[in-house]
Amino acid sequence: MCWAAPPALSAALEPDPLIDHPAWQRLKADVSELQRLQVKDGSVADPRQHDRARELVTAIDLAVSALVPALPHDEEYLTAVGKDISRWADTGFQVPDFLDSLVAFRPETQRTDGLVHLVVFPMYTQNGSTDRRIEAVLLRVRWPDLVADLEATQFSNGMFVPVTFLDFTPGYDTNSAVLFPETVAVREVPTFTWGAIFADREAARFRRVVRAAADTTRLALPPDAARLLDDQHLAEETFVLWDLVHDRTHMRGDLPFDPFMIKQRMPYFLYSLEELRCDLTAFRAAVRLEADGVPHARFVQYAILFDRIFRFPVTGTRVRNYDGLGGQLLFAWLHQRHVLHWTDSRLTIDWPKVPDAVIALAEQIEQLYWRSIDRPKTAHWLAAYALVSGTLTAHPASAWAVRDLPLDGPPKGLTDAVLDDEFPLSMFYEALSRKIADVVASTSGITA
Repeated sequence: MCWAAPPALSAALEPDPLIDHPAWQRLKADVSELQRLQVKDGSVADPRQHDRARELVTAIDLAVSALVPALPHDEEYLTAVGKDISRWADTGFQVPDFLDSLVAFRPETQRTDGLVHLVVFPMYTQNGSTDRRIEAVLLRVRWPDLVADLEATQFSNGMFVPVTFLDFTPGYDTNSAVLFPETVAVREVPTFTWGAIFADREAARFRRVVRAAADTTRLALPPDAARLLDDQHLAEETFVLWDLVHDRTHMRGDLPFDPFMIKQRMPYFLYSLEELRCDLTAFRAAVRLEADGVPHARFVQYAILFDRIFRFPVTGTRVRNYDGLGGQLLFAWLHQRHVLHWTDSRLTIDWPKVPDAVIALAEQIEQLYWRSIDRPKTAHWLAAYALVSGTLTAHPASAWAVRDLPLDGPPKGLTDAVLDDEFPLSMFYEALSRKIADVVASTSGITA
C-alpha cells in the first residue's frame, strides 16, 4: 500500500504569487548586481562604484517598500531594512551593519504553516561562501500540525523555524540549507532568538542522492522507504521533525559546557561526535514515537540512516569533514555488528536489527559525554579519539593513532596534530563517491 500510494498533493508545494511580483523581480536583480560590487567584508571598497551602488540601494529600498502590503506581519522588520540599507549608503558603504533589522525580525513568534517572509540581510551563507553579501530570500514557514503538536508537548524548541525556499539571490544557489542570525553583519552581537533550516533543500538533495546510492549499491528499499524517496512533501515533513529534535539536543543531556564549542578550536572529530549525537538522539526519539503510533517516526529513522551513510560521507571535501566522518562511523558501526552487509557487490540491511544497533552507538557517545564532565579537556579529546578509532581506521601517518602527541603543551598542539583527513574514506566509499559524484554535485541549489 505504501509503495502504491501516490505522492501527497499539498497547497504548500504550489508557487506563491509573490515570486512573480514585479517588485520582487526588481529586488532580486538589483541585489544580485549590488553583490558584484561588494568585497569580502560586505563593503563597497571602490569609490568609483559608489554612485551605482547608491542607485541600487535606492531601488532596493523602493522594492522592499512595495512588498510590505503583501507581508504586513513583516512591516516593522522591512521598515528597519530600509533604514539600515540607506544608512549603509549614507555612511560610505563601509562594512554593513543590519543590527536594527536583525533584532526586528522575529520569525519564531510566527510559526504558522505557509506564512511567507521576505529576508534581506548582508550575510554569508553556510556551505556557500564566507564572503558577506547582501542577500534577498523569499521563504515560507513549514509548520505541520504534527510537528506543532510534538513541539508543544514533547520537544520544546522555541527558536526552531523550519522553512522552504520560494526564491533567492545567488548566495543560496549553493548547498546552504540554513538561515542563521549569527551570519548577518552587525555592529554588536545580539541575543539570538531563532534559527531557520530549509527543509525543502534538505529533502530534495536527500531524495536525489539516496536514490542514486541505493540504485548503485542495489539496496532493496522497504516500501515505506521507497515512498519517502518519491514524495517531496512527505520528505519535507520528515526533515522538519528530525531537525526539531536534533536542534534542541545540542544543549540537552549530560554534557560539558557548550558541547559544540563553537568559539573553541578543537579536533574536528569532536564536532563529528556532537552532530552524530544529536542525530542519534533524534533516531532514538523516532523509535519511541513509532511505538506511540506517530506516522512520520519511521520515516525519520530512514532519513537519518540514509542521509548519514549515503550522502554525508561523499559530500564536500576531505578537509576536516566532520559530517562525513559521522556518516562513516555509523556505516562501519553497523557493518561490524553484522547489521549492514556488503556482499557480492550488493548492500543489504537487516532492518529489524537497525534500531538496537543505532541506539547502542548513541549510548556509547552519551557515555563519553557523561564521563567528560569529570575529565580534563585533553583526556576527553583522547577518549573521543579512542571511540572513533575503535571503529574506523585512522590514516597511516596519524600522530594521534600512535599517541605521538605534545601532551605536555597547550591543547592547540593536539589540534594541529590532527590530519585534514584523519580518517580517510574506506574502499567502499571511495568507489561509491566515484559512481555518484555527479549526482551529489547536481544537488547544489536544489529545492525540489
